[in-house]
Amino acid sequence: MKTKIIRITTVPESLGGLLKGQLHFMSQHYEIIGVSSSGNKLLEKVGKQEGIRVVPIEMTRKITPLKDLLATWKLYKLFRKERPVIVHTHTPKAGTLGMLAAYLAKVPYRLHTIAGLPLLEAKGNKRILLDMVEKLTYACATRVYPNSHGLKKIVLKNKYTTENRIKVIGNGSSNGINTSYFDPTLFTPEDKLSLRNSLGLQKKDFVYIFVGRLVKDKGLNELIQAFKQLCGEHANVKLLLVGPFENDLDPLMPQTRSFISQCDQILALGWQDDVRPYFSISNCLVFPSYREGFPNVVMQAGAMGISSIVTDINGCNEIITTGENGIIIPKKDETALLKAMESVYHQEQNNDNHSYKYREMIINRYDQLKVWNSILEEYRNLEKKCYAE
Repeated sequence: MKTKIIRITTVPESLGGLLKGQLHFMSQHYEIIGVSSSGNKLLEKVGKQEGIRVVPIEMTRKITPLKDLLATWKLYKLFRKERPVIVHTHTPKAGTLGMLAAYLAKVPYRLHTIAGLPLLEAKGNKRILLDMVEKLTYACATRVYPNSHGLKKIVLKNKYTTENRIKVIGNGSSNGINTSYFDPTLFTPEDKLSLRNSLGLQKKDFVYIFVGRLVKDKGLNELIQAFKQLCGEHANVKLLLVGPFENDLDPLMPQTRSFISQCDQILALGWQDDVRPYFSISNCLVFPSYREGFPNVVMQAGAMGISSIVTDINGCNEIITTGENGIIIPKKDETALLKAMESVYHQEQNNDNHSYKYREMIINRYDQLKVWNSILEEYRNLEKKCYAE
């Protein structure tokens, strides 16, 4: 009989996306139960995708005291029923509710992975409240796993937890990257030409790409302002925006939205199930985010053989080394962003040699199987301790 492990995220998109493939891998060694909000039956699809049992418990990303209390109670009842050895949470709300419920249910090992700290942007009373919630989450956990070394330093600096409870697994990253899937050789010259033609791109066009939510927190306002100046200087630059707009939580400035819709050199492509074809026709990823845990998109770009312009934030500054596989700039710095984009444009680099180097750097540090095996080793060590006690 396999040992039970319960994995929890707030929404099923995270369970099936952030941890894609990992749950199936772990299910070969443990009985894995996935818990998240139902998401209009998306959770059921995740269960089939990963080959695991799933349990829907409604959670919200916003602060909703009554709903949060109800979700905590349901999690507690689930833990008492299933008796897992490990509960492992991801994402802020799932972390707080899951760790509290697991603590109350006396689950032996309560693990929480941190993939970013949204509260760092908060101010005043909201920041005080979020700090308290963060400390509660970590106090209920037996192990805390920041997915970057920079994030670990911030957690310790803010005294959210102690050194003996915190650890970065492997080189960071919650799930690594499938470098066999993100492989530029899977796309033929004919494939790339066809996509470029469908998007109206010319052979001489230099293509920048952004992949992610089109929100303020991702640095989109600065990116669009920098690109506005850049395309005034160069008629052959294009910017692909791959991702959805979010008008509720963190909307862009009206002038940013307006320029995106009016500029012929910007192509807003919305959500795409497969971002690889767009990487394959791009020259450089631009990712000026304000905060990240360990950004998958930067690893994906590297694995696809393109360089990245990123901000000097957690995760990004561990994946990218200026002059090696991209450029690191200060966050919220439109001038530095423009300068970096100009620099990449003028480099006229030997793409074949550099593409190989960018890809090798990712394979050596963040290949998915290496990350999964590091997490599996952590689980096995904890399991041994549990049964030895």
